[in-house]
Amino acid sequence: MTSDTSPTARVVVGFDGSDAALEALGSAARMASLLKAKLEVVQAWHYPTSYGGFPIGASWAPDEDATLTLRAGLHRCFGREIPSWVEARIAEGQPARVLLRASRGAEMLVVGSRGHGGFAGLLLGSVSSACAEHATCPVLVVHSDAHDAEARAATAHDDDHAEPQRVDLEATVPL
Repeated sequence: MTSDTSPTARVVVGFDGSDAALEALGSAARMASLLKAKLEVVQAWHYPTSYGGFPIGASWAPDEDATLTLRAGLHRCFGREIPSWVEARIAEGQPARVLLRASRGAEMLVVGSRGHGGFAGLLLGSVSSACAEHATCPVLVVHSDAHDAEARAATAHDDDHAEPQRVDLEATVPL
């Protein structure tokens, strides 16, 4: 009997080229490595009929743009050599639907959040919130450092200079 050493567990990550997606890719790679799982990097694309009321030119190929964006992101995360346990693909469709379909049976779905935040975030919805609500596996939403800095600046108060309380988890949560 031969043993197959290829991983059967999967971690799926959505990628769109944003800073948050790159952070999500790094987090998903660490998670997949820890779980000894295959990492599936998925970039969704769709062909809009117009952009801001203007028609889209016939020469634009969103699938080719998605392929280039995905390839660039993989090389930014992993360098020149993409590990054998990483599989990348592009898929036509709305991002949330594509990711929900791809994550069926996965150990985890990882997505980035560009964070519209506030009232606009409630009205617009997002891929990350749709995935968190409808996925059949656990979902990790990763915020980029730029998003975190913007969120801290937006919620800072002049009279609120208190340092955050540190909690000793070993003392409060038995392991």
